[in-house]
Parts: sequence; C-alpha cells; structure tokens
Amino acid sequence: MNVNIASSWKEVLDDEFEKPYFKNLAEFVKNEYKSHTCYPPGKLIFSAFDHSTFDKTKVVIIGQDPYHGPNQANGLCFSVKDGIPFPPSLVNIFQEIKDDLGKPIPKSGDLSRWADQGVLLLNATLTVRAHEARSHQGKGWEQFTDEVIRTLSDNKEGLIFLLWGGFAKKKVKLIDSQKHNLLTSGHPSPLSANRGYWFGNKHFSKANNILKNQGSEPIDW
Repeated sequence: MNVNIASSWKEVLDDEFEKPYFKNLAEFVKNEYKSHTCYPPGKLIFSAFDHSTFDKTKVVIIGQDPYHGPNQANGLCFSVKDGIPFPPSLVNIFQEIKDDLGKPIPKSGDLSRWADQGVLLLNATLTVRAHEARSHQGKGWEQFTDEVIRTLSDNKEGLIFLLWGGFAKKKVKLIDSQKHNLLTSGHPSPLSANRGYWFGNKHFSKANNILKNQGSEPIDW
C-alpha cells in the first residue's frame, strides 16, 4: 500500500502498511473523508512524521485525538494552525514553558517549530470526524501508533518520552526504560492542571538538560 509518509519512516514501518488491519483502516478513513467532514485535512494526516523524521526524532510527546473543531488540527498533537485561538491544554503548556524557562507566550499555536527540531508530536488516533471526539478510535490507528512507539524504542537510544496524563502513561509498556528517558506528569488539560498535576513538572527544562548531557542540541521550546 502506498502511504504518503516521510521516507525514513516508510523504511522502518513499511511492513505495517501491508497488514490487513492497516488496509481496513485506510479504507475506513477514505470513506469517512468522502462522506463526512474530518480532521486534519487529508494531506496533513501524517504531518507529525513529515516534520520529525525517524532519524531526527529525539523527543516524543503523545496525545490522544486530533482537535475536532474547524481549522484546528494540523496533524501534530496539541498543535493548532496559525491564527487559531489556543485550546485550553495548549494554553497550559505555554504557561508551563513560561514558568519553567522564562519564555514569553508565543503568538502562534502551530508547534511545527518543535517538530522540525525532532519532537515527534504523535496522536494515538490520527483522524477524527468533525465535532465528534473519539469518533475514529478503535479503528486501527492505535495499533499503528503503538507500533510507531515500539519501533522507536527498539531502534533508537536515549529518546525522551513526555507522557502526560493516564492515557499517555499506559504507553510505558511499549518503551524500554533502560534505553530511554521517561518524564511523566498529569495532563495539561484544565481538569488535571487545576488540581496541581501539571504545573511545575518542568518537563521542558528537564528534557533539554537530558539532551545537553547526551551532547545533543536542546529544543527551542
């Protein structure tokens, strides 16, 4: 099956695209986009992989579902298109960066600037029907993205996984913690953040310190 994804990812995931579950998933997604409004736009479904190639990836952030409102989702978890108001979780992410690193809140919520530095912004489910959260869950995306995480864990060393909230923390079982760095905290959503489970985690400075200690370029968050 010809999947339009960055070549470095295609090399390590090629077998996955030929499995029956992925063929069924591709057919489901094609029909959904044909008969419903879905997000992100078709050409951006694999955007996370195009920005952060397999070779370049050094930090992984795991989200759950794309945003399901108009013009929000751009294929990167927690990210919105330029000019779109920040969703609450993104507001709290930027606030933590400000508190942690002293950086001002940016004007744009487009996180492709992180992805281009090797931050894989991976949603567990890569598509969604408009205004219907979780509508494409359980169709095969999770099997694919679990394999992405497992492939990264098996084939690279010294990655930093930022696992925010209960859903992301369950992915620990796919990651070799002897080879990689795991930073966990509550989710940046207001429900979790307002209970004290998000603010003060200092994940952004911690990640950069790990990268520096590894002799790698820190992320300009």
